[in-house]
Amino acid sequence: MAVALTVILCFLALEWLDSTTNHDQRIVVPSLSKKPIDEAQALLEEKDLRLKVREDSASFNPDYPKYSIIEQNPAPGSMVKENRKIYVTLNPSGYRKIEVPNVVQQTRRQAEPLLVASGFKIGKITYQPNMSDQVLELRYKGKTLKPGTMLMKTSTIDLVVGDGSGRRINLNQ
Repeated sequence: MAVALTVILCFLALEWLDSTTNHDQRIVVPSLSKKPIDEAQALLEEKDLRLKVREDSASFNPDYPKYSIIEQNPAPGSMVKENRKIYVTLNPSGYRKIEVPNVVQQTRRQAEPLLVASGFKIGKITYQPNMSDQVLELRYKGKTLKPGTMLMKTSTIDLVVGDGSGRRINLNQ
């Protein structure tokens, strides 16, 4: 009698678990890549899934539209149960701002790698008469740029460099 009661209780417990945990019910996770958050939310709601935006910041990816999804977990094509959270990472609106290093009075050979390593691009290089071959001035969009200024990563910085001719001019004219 005790063995039969144990078997019946186990059978009922397994049936209850089977029905409450949605065993063998699977939903295929759609690809959310490059989709705006609103569109992704609607798509997941249709499939009884939930969207959760990760708060950690991602690096800007120019291959994706601004504020679109660049990463998701679980991966597209994965099988999940209903009401599962799908974690996504959004593409920021642009590159973050970084500080322009002080390369004035350094040689061009020293300044260029430092600017590039910081995440900037080297634009036009202008030579002016000067006794050294050092960087005399930094420019951004035609305006003089002071070291320590915050600019978007990948901004193009122009250099004004001495030509090493031995002549000196005053740049503050």
